[in-house]
Amino acid sequence: MMEYNVNTYLEAIDVIEEVGLLPLATLIPDYPSLNTITMSENWYSDTEYDPWIWRTKFSSDGVAGYGKFIKKKSILVSRQLLPYVKSILGSNYSVEERYSNGNISKEALEVYQLISKEEGIDTRALRVKAGLKESHKKRIFENALLELQGAMDIVISGIQEKKNVDGEKNGWNSTSYETYDSWASRNNIETFEQDREEAKKILMIHFSSFCSNEVVKKLEKIFK
Repeated sequence: MMEYNVNTYLEAIDVIEEVGLLPLATLIPDYPSLNTITMSENWYSDTEYDPWIWRTKFSSDGVAGYGKFIKKKSILVSRQLLPYVKSILGSNYSVEERYSNGNISKEALEVYQLISKEEGIDTRALRVKAGLKESHKKRIFENALLELQGAMDIVISGIQEKKNVDGEKNGWNSTSYETYDSWASRNNIETFEQDREEAKKILMIHFSSFCSNEVVKKLEKIFK
C-alpha cells in the first residue's frame, strides 16, 4: 500500500482521484482513509487545513460523491469510480417500486420524496418536514437516511450554515442532502450501463493495481 501524507485540500483531491474510494475513517486495515493520511491536529481546527471541512467541500465542488455508502460509514468516491460503485450498491428499481415491494421503509420513501422536491435541503428542515423532529423519532430519521445512502439514492451535497436574523453565523452547520441523480447530473457524472459483475470486475482491476491481495479480497466482499 502506498503511503500518503496529506496537508492540503488539493493534495487530498489527488489522493481521492488516485485511490478512487476513500473512507473518512479506517474501513479496511492497510487501506487509506482520510483520517490516516492527514495530521490529527488539523482535524476540527476550523482552518483551511481541516479535513472535517474538506469532507463536504469535495461533494459541493463535484470532486467526489460523499455519503454513508458502505457499512453505514462515510465514504468519498471519485468521479471516475462513482458510476461503477453506484451500479453495484444501487438498485435497478426506483425508491417507490422498492417501497411497494417492501424493501425500504415508509420513512425512507417520504424522506426521499422530500429531498427530490427540494434538492440540497438541510438536515434540520428535512427532519421537520418529514414529521420526525421529536427526539424519540431521531433514530427513525437517521435510519431512513442510512437506507437511502446505502443504496446511493441520496448523497451528502454540502453543508448549510445556521444563521440568525442578522445573517450572522449562529450555531452548528447542518448537512445538506441531494438525490444521487440530481447531484450526478449537475456534476456531469456518467452512468455505467453494464451489469453489476462487469462493474465489480472494473473496480477490482483498479484496486489490484495498488492494494495487496488481502485488501482486494476484503473489497470484493464489500462489493459482493
